[in-house]
Amino acid sequence: MTMDKAETREKVIECALADYDDGHYMAELRRRVAIPTESQNPERLPDLYRYLNEEIGPAFEDMGYEWRVFDNPFEGQGPVLLAERIEDPGLPTVLGYGHGDVIRGYEDQWREGLGPWNIVQEGDRFYGRGTADNKAQHTVHMRALKCVLGARDRLGFNSKFLVETGEENGSKGLEEIVRDNRDLFAADAFIASDGPRVSVERANLTLGNRGAMNFDLVCELREGGHHSGNWGGLLANPGIILAHAIASITTAKGRIQIREWLPEPIPNSVRDALKDVARQGGPGAPEMDLAWGEPDLTQPEKVYAWNTFEVLAFRTGNPDNPVNAVPPKATAHCQIRFVVGSDSDDFLPALRRHLDAHGFQQVSIQPPPAGNAAGFKPARTDPDHPWARWVAASIERTTGEKTVVLPNSGGSICNYIFHDHLGVPTIWIPHSYTGCCQHAPNEHILGSITREAMAITAALYWDLGESPPGAH
Repeated sequence: MTMDKAETREKVIECALADYDDGHYMAELRRRVAIPTESQNPERLPDLYRYLNEEIGPAFEDMGYEWRVFDNPFEGQGPVLLAERIEDPGLPTVLGYGHGDVIRGYEDQWREGLGPWNIVQEGDRFYGRGTADNKAQHTVHMRALKCVLGARDRLGFNSKFLVETGEENGSKGLEEIVRDNRDLFAADAFIASDGPRVSVERANLTLGNRGAMNFDLVCELREGGHHSGNWGGLLANPGIILAHAIASITTAKGRIQIREWLPEPIPNSVRDALKDVARQGGPGAPEMDLAWGEPDLTQPEKVYAWNTFEVLAFRTGNPDNPVNAVPPKATAHCQIRFVVGSDSDDFLPALRRHLDAHGFQQVSIQPPPAGNAAGFKPARTDPDHPWARWVAASIERTTGEKTVVLPNSGGSICNYIFHDHLGVPTIWIPHSYTGCCQHAPNEHILGSITREAMAITAALYWDLGESPPGAH
């Protein structure tokens, strides 16, 4: 007896939930987390290849995909895998994405009983490096695809899936690989999962990302420190000079003072999309400083529609063992996050002009050390795009709630590569939350969100095979 479409969709959702409840999903994730894929550690390059060749590639092959691994054009950088299952050239093609690399493990900084390379469950939390970012999220997509194939022996659309191993290192080489192989990566839409939800309770779409630019501010005045009793008051202190230089960039409450760093006015479509956004950090998240940043913007607009400047690290003298000496040098590692409509090519020239105009010629602007550079550009798909509306409707059908649509995330990722080079709408469905300790010790996912993600993603892929955007 053939089930009707509504019943079959429900069966696929049941399959996805059972995959999570029976432990199959977590067993696969546990195996992947155990591979220490630290892309910022050159010694882990063999593990990056192992993740793709021994874990991801064979998993796609079991689902009838063909796959290949591209070596990175930059020496020492991680490889990229492309898996594809082409069922009919006349069907729409969806490109998926995940990154198998993780930030450094910082093994000695995890809470007692926890560690980066082994999943430990405590209630609804599953701890381990890469759980939130991004192994759990691309594993959701892979297991959901498997559920759909198990239900009807076909997807009903063409599927391509890219897994890179250098996102935490700035996705170096990915742009060149995609640009030089456009035909291989060509698709009608890009659908992936990364980053946190706006709210723990509700699913949301993210249609792009902010860009990121990292740089160092350095004030180096002389060689060696000099006794603060004999030389204090006679020698300029680079720490004080640099602190005042940084203070000139924003107000005391973080409002950017360099006009050239500000974006174009926020489009009405973006403001409208953000009206219903209620940002929630979840348990353990810090309390928001409501007075920080641009005073005329709402909290969501500050994160998702505006530019921000951050000092990520500041060093002068020897912080671990201070001595009574005027230090010779001060360094600050800084970052700008910026949205579409910003002239990022003028960020550093404008900063140079600003520092000179305020008397800080002694402060130089330098590229950050290798491994600390974030070179992502901003990109954004219009909230009214047919694919965006279609995906939002599919999720709403599964959850029974209106899907929150973000024009772009507050963070940065390689989204622009697919948006700009392939010309496809980019749609992200994040399945983490802002309190997940991403990039920090004690990284974790919430089982409740992950379980719901399995249902959302399996139903989405089912719907793609039944009635994709534009079907009549």
